[in-house]
Amino acid sequence: MASQTYQLFCMGNPLLDVQVTNGEELLKKYDLKANDAILAEEKHMSIYDEVVKNYKVTYVAGGASQNAARGAAYVLPPNSVVYTGCVGDDDLAEQLRAANKREGLQEVYLVKPGAKTGACAVVLTGHHRSLVTTLQAAELFEQSHLSSPAVAPLVDAAKVFYVEGFFLTHGTSSVLELSKKASSASKVFALNFSAPFIPQFFSTQLQSVLPYCDIIIGNETEAEAYATANGLPDSKDLAAIAKAVAISPKSNASRPRVVIFTHGAESTIMVSSAAPDSPKIFKVNAIDDKLIVDTNGAGDAFAGGFLGAYVAGKSLDECVEAGHKMGAMCVQLVGPQFPWPKVSVL
Repeated sequence: MASQTYQLFCMGNPLLDVQVTNGEELLKKYDLKANDAILAEEKHMSIYDEVVKNYKVTYVAGGASQNAARGAAYVLPPNSVVYTGCVGDDDLAEQLRAANKREGLQEVYLVKPGAKTGACAVVLTGHHRSLVTTLQAAELFEQSHLSSPAVAPLVDAAKVFYVEGFFLTHGTSSVLELSKKASSASKVFALNFSAPFIPQFFSTQLQSVLPYCDIIIGNETEAEAYATANGLPDSKDLAAIAKAVAISPKSNASRPRVVIFTHGAESTIMVSSAAPDSPKIFKVNAIDDKLIVDTNGAGDAFAGGFLGAYVAGKSLDECVEAGHKMGAMCVQLVGPQFPWPKVSVL
């Protein structure tokens, strides 16, 4: 196994999603927004027991970067994608391994004996999803794992790296190590904003990593949070926000930075620092409401499709279209999953 290498290396918080529908009462009780992602505070901790007790629960492998990695593995040949993060030595971790194996994703987890694998309560109301995460083992990730005998050769061999913004809440030093390595070797480093609270409350960490990022992915609410946190004049002007991110200082100036903001079923915008005043708008083919099962993981599916196409050598326009295809397939299934038998995307 040691000699196997992978083109795409992903890092994030491995979580098991605990998903419920018709969660309007939970939104009220726990003071949650319908379309948001937060870290659980003390007042939220009873939600995990409550959903299991009072609702019909679906367990789905989750964690933003792990979802995207599974998506990329879905569209790429076998042994193309590897993922790392920290889990406990429990049943939840086994469920994650099984889901990864199905999609052809190899993982090199750091395992913390005695710790619990992280979980995310997914509260669905209509076509919205509210995510409440308790990181548990995920935030015990150690930077030294990246230089361990099992992982270091994989980092060295990878061509493209992808990290979720959520990881900046505890693992900025690890993100910096990966992103600086990628930048100095002229490899590609991609970061997802992940949630509005990342640019809002972890702006310092985000700004420290941004110079080493070649690809930034986010959605309209995350773009708005970035604009507000950085004093941009119009927090709704996605093209202007994407331009601001694209032209911010960059360590490896030889490669333009590309910024992609999705906006649900409305459209996706892409801005490159090579032509910052020429945003590209991509239409999204809307899906019949009756076909939408839930939107949990749709953004991760987009990122997975985009990354898979990118690793496969497709043009940026084709990468966006692959992302749209994966997002569309994902919302027609429960949670961040994809149809079987496999559908050809590229």
